[in-house]
Amino acid sequence: MTTALLAGGGTAGHVNPLLALADHWSATDPEVSLIVLGTAEGLESRLVPARGYELVTIARVPFPRRVGAAALRFPGRFRGAVRRTRQILREREVDVVVGFGGYASAPAYWAARREKLPFVVHEANTRPGIANRLGRALGGAVGVTFSATPLRGARVVGMPLRREIVELDRGGRRAQAAAHFGLRADQPTLLVTGGSTGARRVNETIARSTSSILAAGWQVLHITGEGRGDGAEAQPGLTVQTYCDRMDLAYAIADLAVCRSGSATVSELAAVALPAVLVPYAVGNGEQALNARDLVDAGAAIVVRDADFTPEWVANELVPLLRRRERLAFMAASADGARHRDGAEELLQLVRETLGSRGRRVG
Repeated sequence: MTTALLAGGGTAGHVNPLLALADHWSATDPEVSLIVLGTAEGLESRLVPARGYELVTIARVPFPRRVGAAALRFPGRFRGAVRRTRQILREREVDVVVGFGGYASAPAYWAARREKLPFVVHEANTRPGIANRLGRALGGAVGVTFSATPLRGARVVGMPLRREIVELDRGGRRAQAAAHFGLRADQPTLLVTGGSTGARRVNETIARSTSSILAAGWQVLHITGEGRGDGAEAQPGLTVQTYCDRMDLAYAIADLAVCRSGSATVSELAAVALPAVLVPYAVGNGEQALNARDLVDAGAAIVVRDADFTPEWVANELVPLLRRRERLAFMAASADGARHRDGAEELLQLVRETLGSRGRRVG
């Protein structure tokens, strides 16, 4: 029997692929023992136990980005997190570590190296984060979602996705989705979402443009994010939610999406063959603009800069697009050609190969 430590968390972008791998691994090998390493503050503290997996936590130790008191405290705090992780690896007789980035991953990679355990790094974004760059430098095997990710020796495995997304039959679930959201199954639907935390620019622009979208014959499912729902007025053909725990049904009712281009979102759009208008998050290291490239190159999506996504843009570009059914059909067909649904299996295969190459128990 294999015992694996899955490390990651903080945001849905780290937690969801971790859980997708855990679900797939458990389904293919019921004897595997999976432990999740995270922090008490991250999204994993809620999502991991809810999914039925054991969560063990270490201190949240962010890498310092400037000289200051936090930078002076970092070495000691990081050593403490590594020490605690090594203790977990020994006590639980862990065979392999799989990291997904985030605050828990860097100590996990370092601890695995010190304990001479095989470890695997999964990088979701085109531009890798600090923790996963460290994992590669320490000698971990690397799986990436996008071929353009600059991590030497990486294998493209895709994004591990939830089973309900991978197996989604959009047409077959459309009636159920319409009933779930209080919308009509026979009317085209625009899905608007900025992710679990929302997107202020997207929300404000759509709230000011909903009437023109409805006038084009479309209905709108607007997922605003927690605390971001101000400005959306209730009206026929509009459903507003702060959080959606049935994104499979949201994709099933949608004919076009307006959303950010986080790696998980882009991968899910491709998996369900849903065309999109992507509005990359303008803050950060630019990874969202890079994540969008594959869908744009395939003809399945168009990109608009955050600063340009205004009510005027919606009136001049989006509303005319909604009326061009043949263009939307072409985008949907292009999205279908960009599908990559087997990320969980590809990553699991990399993990098993890494275990086998080190002479460990393979489950």
